[in-house]
Amino acid sequence: MRTFWQRLSDYDAYWCQLWHHRSSQYWLMQRGFAIVSRLGDGVFWYALIAFFVLFDGLDGLQAGLHMLATNAVGLALYKSLKHGTRRKRPCDADIGIRAVIAPLDRYSFPSGHTLHAVAFSTVALYYYPHLAWLLVPLTLLIAASRVVLGLHYPSDVLMATGIGLGLGYGSLKLLL
Repeated sequence: MRTFWQRLSDYDAYWCQLWHHRSSQYWLMQRGFAIVSRLGDGVFWYALIAFFVLFDGLDGLQAGLHMLATNAVGLALYKSLKHGTRRKRPCDADIGIRAVIAPLDRYSFPSGHTLHAVAFSTVALYYYPHLAWLLVPLTLLIAASRVVLGLHYPSDVLMATGIGLGLGYGSLKLLL
């Protein structure tokens, strides 16, 4: 009898393959997700923090420092989980998926891009809720890009979303 974890892994691989293979029919879609994913490497978030500081002074500095502190905790947690679980990426797991872009590190669980995008957005939206029109879609696209590009399983992204929300809201609770 197959264990729960084996069935979950099969289900995860199925959805990963479906998203990846469907998108691979559209070169432009994969290029678009590659660009979005690269924005999630940090470029967009650091530019956003600089924008806050430049255009909102000390309030922007407070928001930026809060975002950076939350993500410093996220980085430590993310690295610990990556090296603790050592889950192979879909592109390395012999399930017929190739990476569209090179991964930044070796392991799949959790998605660091998603974790950081969710945590950054959660904190940023506390200070600047009027930016939801930009940050919510971008965060969702970053999360989806990780599966479409063959770098993560859906469960990597879902768990990273939960962790990112926990970090973001947890840091807000500490502040309030």
